[in-house]
Amino acid sequence: MKHILATILVILSLGCKEKETTPQEETTVQTTKKETMKKVLFVLTSHEDLGNTGEKTGFWIEEFVAPYYELADQGVEITLASPKGGQPPIDPRSSDPSNATEDTKRFDKDEALQKKLAHTLPLTEVNQADYDAVFYPGGHGPLWDLASSEISQKLITSFYTNNKPIAFVCHAPGVLKDVKVNGDYLVKGKKVTGFTNSEEEAVGLTDVVPFLLEDALQEDGALYSKGDNWAPYAVEDGLLITGQNPASSKLVAQKLLHQLN
Repeated sequence: MKHILATILVILSLGCKEKETTPQEETTVQTTKKETMKKVLFVLTSHEDLGNTGEKTGFWIEEFVAPYYELADQGVEITLASPKGGQPPIDPRSSDPSNATEDTKRFDKDEALQKKLAHTLPLTEVNQADYDAVFYPGGHGPLWDLASSEISQKLITSFYTNNKPIAFVCHAPGVLKDVKVNGDYLVKGKKVTGFTNSEEEAVGLTDVVPFLLEDALQEDGALYSKGDNWAPYAVEDGLLITGQNPASSKLVAQKLLHQLN
């Protein structure tokens, strides 16, 4: 009798044993996970000269790292690109300790992201079809190179017409100035925001920048709105997401993440 019970217990234990995953099955799971991972393209400026002032500009570090970490921490795969490729210029003022945030402090210790940033892809090598959305960090640099880049304009149009989110923060909405869809300005009749005239005046660069973002968007027929200077403010109009200033960076990323999900 004891022998029979022992045999039954062995049979039951074998039946309940969890099936081991084979190497082939593990590879399949990993591949499926990678295929379903959302992919976002970040486009940064390559322009470093602040007009004729003799000072340097570039992209604003917080406007890059805050959205980057907000998306990457949720499993989004991010590719970095810029007009010239390689290391894009960081606005030196944005690296000043007085402008430090938890995200910029994290970046200061993040050697992997620093290395990734130093090797951005040339904009000519990216293809809209490889990504689910595009995000443009600001800083004054984009007003000079990306705003007049036909490659950037066509890329944005391609994302938009393929029903993919396009997001911009601070000065980056300025790159939409000459972007058209079916002959009309993309921003025409759409709710947008971006760095305000009063914020530009506050930093003393009204007469230095090639154009005032607030004015340019309104001239294109955009329904421009704004919040208080330096306060978080972002608007969403369909696939188009825009943020007003550095403090709006994470809010823009959150809206983009919501669309991706």
